[in-house]
Amino acid sequence: MKRLLLAALVALGLCASLPAQQTSLLMFSPSAQPSTSSNSASFNFALVPELAPPAPPAGLAFSGLSPKPALPNAPALPQSSYSSEITYRWDLAVGYEYVHFDSDPFSADLHGIHTDLTYNLNAWFGLEGSVISAFGSGVFAGETSKYVLYTVGGRINGGSSRRRLVPWGHVLVGGAHLNPQVAHESKNGFALQLGGGADWRLNQRVAFRGEADYVRTQLYSSSQNNFQIGVGVVLHF
Repeated sequence: MKRLLLAALVALGLCASLPAQQTSLLMFSPSAQPSTSSNSASFNFALVPELAPPAPPAGLAFSGLSPKPALPNAPALPQSSYSSEITYRWDLAVGYEYVHFDSDPFSADLHGIHTDLTYNLNAWFGLEGSVISAFGSGVFAGETSKYVLYTVGGRINGGSSRRRLVPWGHVLVGGAHLNPQVAHESKNGFALQLGGGADWRLNQRVAFRGEADYVRTQLYSSSQNNFQIGVGVVLHF
């Protein structure tokens, strides 16, 4: 009986000491001990930097995302050298013109036709050529007066021909031809034309025009200061 009781006490003592032994065994297990492989690898890379793997980009170090392949740039849209504001390159104007010519030998009021052709370089500027032919009242014993003004120059537009109302101005130089002829004087001389007007668009290709100009001519060995007023239509093409 004493032996059986002693064996039971020994068995209880072994059971009580078993958890403590398991804890000590876990502390000495290989998984619980720090790995020496990483330390050795770091030591080797420090000695030989060429063996170290390349470092990931800074933006991907913590994102865990792989870099995306670069996409090709989208093709650029073709650029047009012709301004999108301009509807047409050419403007042809035809209409009625009233001219008042005043000089020392005579004065005359003339009525005629005005023809104007403009090539638009862009929405704001064009190259212009103008011809005015007019006939007037009788001078020098009833002789009919005749007037021709031909000029070229630059024209500044207040916008494209797509707008309803387009103001404009121009500066033109050229020559003037006047009849009748004064004795010992030429019928031809220099002319400077300054003025402007406005075009009122009737539809896509046709506009109504009103204009007024100051014209300085050099005839009969003197200078003349004249003016002219015109109305007409403009064709865009």
